[in-house]
Amino acid sequence: MNDTARSLPLVERIASSKAGAWFFVNVTSKVDPWLLKRTDGRFSSILGSPVLLLQHTGAKSGADRETPLVYATDGDDIILIASAGGAPNHPAWYHNLVADPACHVIAKDRTGDYVAEELTGDDYDAMWAQALDVYGGYAVYQDRAGDRRIPLFRLRRSDD
Repeated sequence: MNDTARSLPLVERIASSKAGAWFFVNVTSKVDPWLLKRTDGRFSSILGSPVLLLQHTGAKSGADRETPLVYATDGDDIILIASAGGAPNHPAWYHNLVADPACHVIAKDRTGDYVAEELTGDDYDAMWAQALDVYGGYAVYQDRAGDRRIPLFRLRRSDD
């Protein structure tokens, strides 16, 4: 366990472990779409963290996709973290938002249509700090990801 992981609270240490990351990527992703849709984004299986359901279009298939994600906020905007639990490659939803930034979100008090923009520069740095405030395990994921810089997206409402 590295120093970053040791400094996290116990729940975040477990969640940021390889087994914990696997659980959240592979198990909660099956349960949370059902929960989030039926509770208008108020409840998910990940207690204590804000979770939304991202509805997006497959970049290659054109098929409708749904991905539950922990998120941060910046005013009315939503910040998404493409960590994939620290995997060496970006998650599929990252490529989908790059190909088609229009998406729909189901989240407590934030349900609606959005447009995604990948963050860079100072905006990235500020929102990375915000993401770490929501879940410190992202620092462990970044270490695990090696040379892959974990991307961030800002979602702005398109239905105003």
